[in-house]
Amino acid sequence: MNKNRSRHRQQAQKSGRYAEAIAALYLRLKAYRVIARNFRHSVGEIDIIAVRGSVIVFVEVKHRAGGRVGLEAVTPRQWQRIGAAAGAFVGRHQSLHKMSWRFDFIGVGRFGWPYHLRDVWRF
Repeated sequence: MNKNRSRHRQQAQKSGRYAEAIAALYLRLKAYRVIARNFRHSVGEIDIIAVRGSVIVFVEVKHRAGGRVGLEAVTPRQWQRIGAAAGAFVGRHQSLHKMSWRFDFIGVGRFGWPYHLRDVWRF
């Protein structure tokens, strides 16, 4: 049973990396500048951090092989951890202190174009 769990975890990580790569490419095509991926801090983690104009965007990416994934895939507790990690990231980068923040969601299904929901959570 442990092998099955390990295999499942590896597959989930692989599909997550795939979804994050697709989401990062999608953002670049929409004129965002991706400045970090997979930022990890003791308080939380952020999949993608991007800048567009004077706005820094913290993006949570979710992938579901079975089709479209919705915003409900991210719990309020997860958004709180993402918000805390965002504060830690900005705290480390003086050049970002005066920028506006936004929290976005990108869902990636098995097939099809990613969908981007902007400004889905407030810190």
